[in-house]
Amino acid sequence: MAEQAETLRRTPLSRDRVLRAAVALADEAGIESLSMRNLAQELGVVPMALYKHVANKDELLDGMIDVVVGEIDPPVAGADWKPTIRGRILSARQVLLRHPWAVLAIEARNMATPAILAYLDAMVATLRTGLSADLAHHVMHAMGSRMLGFSQELFDASRNAGRSGATDPEPPASMPPEVAARFPHLAEIATAASHDDESVVGQGCDDQFEFEFALDLLLDGIERLQQQGWRSSHQTR
Repeated sequence: MAEQAETLRRTPLSRDRVLRAAVALADEAGIESLSMRNLAQELGVVPMALYKHVANKDELLDGMIDVVVGEIDPPVAGADWKPTIRGRILSARQVLLRHPWAVLAIEARNMATPAILAYLDAMVATLRTGLSADLAHHVMHAMGSRMLGFSQELFDASRNAGRSGATDPEPPASMPPEVAARFPHLAEIATAASHDDESVVGQGCDDQFEFEFALDLLLDGIERLQQQGWRSSHQTR
């Protein structure tokens, strides 16, 4: 093992090696702990050596996001748009569960990275094999971040489970009586349903059931609009 570690340290530094080492560090300790200094230490180089491959911390983060996005499964050749879109979105979700820091990194960027733009462009291309440009435009708005495998959840507990990468969340607790009395409808639905284990990704993946439930609602509705030859209202006035 010591010889393997030494061999890795002697391997010439490259942008790809820098980015993958940064991803591994973020996976292990969280994005907050990542710095150019500890990344350099991990790679066995001085910090200045990193700047030959990434100009600054922002460029490092963009590159890390692109590495993660590159792990999403490619589309299946010849498949219809609906299963292709569903499969790639769920693949993206699996990737984000492996790299729980990536959601925060993606949301923090002011501009989409090249890999994200390429992924979204390919998703639009898939939609256009069955949908009009008009409907595809509105689909992208409706899907939002779900296209990338995550969603901003309404309930904090569910959202926080997804961000932390937790894979075995506790079942929802009943509301305190005084809160339930004030908000009876929320109390009614809080424990009204149990989640089954038929998730494509697997059992116990934070809010996976809710994610797939909403995704299928959207895809079924989009398919119905496509079959009806739907056009946006402003074009029919």
